[in-house]
Parts: sequence; C-alpha cells; structure tokens
Amino acid sequence: MTPTDGRSRTASESKDTTTITTTTTTAITNGQATAANSTTGGHTTEDCLEVTIFDEGVDGGRLPDVVAESKIYGVTDEDEPLESYLAITIQVFIPFLIAGLGMVGAGLVLDLVQHWVVFEKVNELMILVPALLGLKGNLEMTLASRLSTQANLGHMDMPKEQWHMIIGNLVLIQCQAIVVGFLGSVVAIVMGAFRNGTVSLDHAYLLCASSLVTASLASFVLGLITAGVIVFSRHCHINPDNVATPIAASLGDITSLALLSWIATILYECIDKQDWVAPLVIACYVLVTPLWVWIAKKNKYTNDVLYFGWTPVMVAMLISSCGGLILEFMVSRFENLTVFQPVINGVGGNLVAVQASRISTALHKQAELGTLLIPPGHTHPVIFITPIANFFGKGMHARTTRVLMTMVIPGHIIFIYLINYMKDGNTSMTPLFVFVYLCAAMLQVAALLYIAYIMIHWMWKRKIDPDNSAIPYLTAMGDLLGISLLAIAFQFLYLVGDQDFDTP
Repeated sequence: MTPTDGRSRTASESKDTTTITTTTTTAITNGQATAANSTTGGHTTEDCLEVTIFDEGVDGGRLPDVVAESKIYGVTDEDEPLESYLAITIQVFIPFLIAGLGMVGAGLVLDLVQHWVVFEKVNELMILVPALLGLKGNLEMTLASRLSTQANLGHMDMPKEQWHMIIGNLVLIQCQAIVVGFLGSVVAIVMGAFRNGTVSLDHAYLLCASSLVTASLASFVLGLITAGVIVFSRHCHINPDNVATPIAASLGDITSLALLSWIATILYECIDKQDWVAPLVIACYVLVTPLWVWIAKKNKYTNDVLYFGWTPVMVAMLISSCGGLILEFMVSRFENLTVFQPVINGVGGNLVAVQASRISTALHKQAELGTLLIPPGHTHPVIFITPIANFFGKGMHARTTRVLMTMVIPGHIIFIYLINYMKDGNTSMTPLFVFVYLCAAMLQVAALLYIAYIMIHWMWKRKIDPDNSAIPYLTAMGDLLGISLLAIAFQFLYLVGDQDFDTP
C-alpha cells in the first residue's frame, strides 16, 4: 500500500486468461464517487474498489488515494460476519468471570498477607504490589494481544511458525519480566526512602530478589497458559481477542501475589542468618539475562519488540507505582480497602484489554501500520470521537463497548458479594456501599474504554503497533484510576458514616 501523490490507482489480482477482461473501477475521492466501466467482451470479470486513505508519509500529511487491498471501513466479508451481541457476550463473559475469581482470590490473599511479618516490617512491599502486579499483567496481556492478532491473521496456522512465534515470545517476556521486576523494586525502594527517610540494604536486597523471582517464574508459567489458550481458541473457531486477555489475567494476580509473599518471607527469614542468598539470586538473573536477550534478538517475531517495546512498560510502571503510594497511604486508614483493590483494578484492566486487542486486530486487518481508512460520511480519518459516538455509535467497536459496559455491574456484584461471603460477612455490604462502589467501577471502565479508542487509533496513525504499546498504558491508567476512585469511595462512606471501617 503506497502513496500516489493524489493520483488514483486501481489494484486487482492478475488472472490467467487468454481472452478479454472486463474492468470496473470505482474511485472515491473527497466524498465524491465516479464510476467508469470499459467492456470489450469476455469471460472474466474483475471488480476493484478504491478508497481514500490517510497515510503520513513523505508527502507531508496530504490525503493521497491509496489502494486498500484488505478491507473497506464498515464493510465485512462473508467469511467474517459481524459478531453478534450474544457471541461477544458469551465469549467474553465466561473468561471474565474466571478472571474475576482470580482477582477475588488475589484480594483475599492480599488481605491476608498484609498482616504477615514481612509486610509489616518491609513497608515497601505494599508499594511494590500494585506496580509488580500491573507490570506482570501488562506483559501477559501484551503477549495475548500480539499472539491473538497473529492468530486472527492466520500466521499461527502452520505448526512450525506457531512454535517459532510462541518460543520467541516466551523468551521475550522473560527479558521483559527480569527488567520490569528489577526496576519495579528500585521504584519501590526509592519511594519508600522518600516516605521513611532511610534505606535498609537488607530490605533493598529482599525487594529486588523477590521481585525478580516472582516476575520471572510467573511470566513463564502464565506465558505458556496464554499461548495454549490462543492456540486452543483458534482450533475451536473462537475469537482469541475475546478470551485470551481475561484468561491471561485470571491466574496472574493471585499467582504473582502468592509467589511474592512466599519468596519475600523466605528471604526475610534469611536476613542476619544467610545474607548471601538475596544477592546471589540477583547475580544469577543478571548473568542469564544476556542469553534471553540474544535469543529474542534472533527471532524475527520478537526482534522489534525487544528494541521498541520498553517505553510503554516503563511509563506504566511509574503510573502503577503512583497507585501503590495511594494504596499504602489508604491501607493505614481503611484496612478493608485491600481486598477490593485487585478486583476493581483487574476488572477495568481486563475489559479494556479485550477492547484494545479487538481494535488492534481490526486495524491490522484493514490496512498497513500508519494508514487509517476514511469512515463513510467523512473526508478524513477520525481519531478523536465524542463519548456519545464511542458508546452509542453503530460501528463494531461501539457495539463491543456496550457489551463490555453491561458486564461491569453484574460482574462486580458477583465479585464483591463473593468477597463478603469468603470473609464471613466482615465487609459490611450496605446498599450505599454497593452503590458507591459500583459507581466508581462504572466510571473507571467507561473512562478506560473511551481513552482506548482514541489512544489506539492515535498510535496506529503514528506507526506505533498498539499490540505492543496500548495495553501497558491502559492497564496502568486503570490501576491508578481504580485505586484513586476506590479511595474516594471509602473516604466518602467514612464521611457520611455509612459503616464502621477497620483501623489497623
């Protein structure tokens, strides 16, 4: 797909015929259509359809006529009919519920381990939790988004390419997990130092080692599960965009949190007895990282991500760490808040990741990276849309947005009452609490879904692959929004005297 400096061209597949052909050319330029038919007789008919496409190239941002060989905006092939509300709901809601159970489990684990000695003595662990869980989730969900897009494009149908792609991506997320785990611990140490005024070397080693081991082990196991889910979905003719990201997150939070708590406890018990354990763990990961980098660099499916996929992860880490500061501060005021934090963050992150993966796949199918198709009734591509168009429009993405929004209230009601049941009714589920909590959850998801549409199209226009970049930003914003809105909700309930909140 190449610019033609304002000139129109016609593309058609060349067919082997010894007789005369019939050509129909339709040109749509600046909203006006002209049709010309030239017929000389014959046995073969070729139809070519052309649209104006926006491409930021060397022509300084003009709107050249470019041949769209893939898909016309708003038009679907018979081979790929528009998914119905029911199909999207079934394919998304079941994995969403499974993921929700994992979030509930993570919330209960966090509520339990906050009283462990290591969490009470090493306060920076509470700062590390949202950043590490968010970053780990980003790695799994970007992996799911990348592989889902490749599966939908048919690039994983051949077993050899399938395994080459999966192995390359597993090695890649090992590289990312090690770097993310290290930097996450550094951020937690620095933020803890600002709050406490001092830095303990033993605690710094503990944070760094436990973060590295947790990120590495969890990434490997969850990466295998994610790849298996996508391959299985493809064989069952299920859109992997709908199921891969929720499944990737279903065990992610609880696995990472349990590993972090267990490893941190072991390393804490080694302080003053076997002080060499944590530094040795760090040294081993430093030595093995170049090997993973070399393997990922040699793989054609992961080479680009290895070089250009770090900025979103790093920025997401900083955003999630700000959420961690809010969590640490609010836990000192409202002890019950911790059990809801993984749930509200996880639900928002999972739903927006589904939408992001679907939009990215659609863009990959429609045109080349950097090229946006012009929607009907417009003279230029549309990136910034109104909230009304995003939630009540007629397009396929607006349809998915409405389906995802309908899942927020029933999903959260199931999860918070399950939490209440698991905690033997200690969370005081008053009607006002449920209402305020659901309002916070709805606001969070609505904001994320609206931002997702604009951000992904903006990235695509600037030749940034959203499969690698969009989800980290969106889930990090979801973490920050979720913790902030949850803190505001608890503060509001405290001020109106709705219920007696626990104080540590």
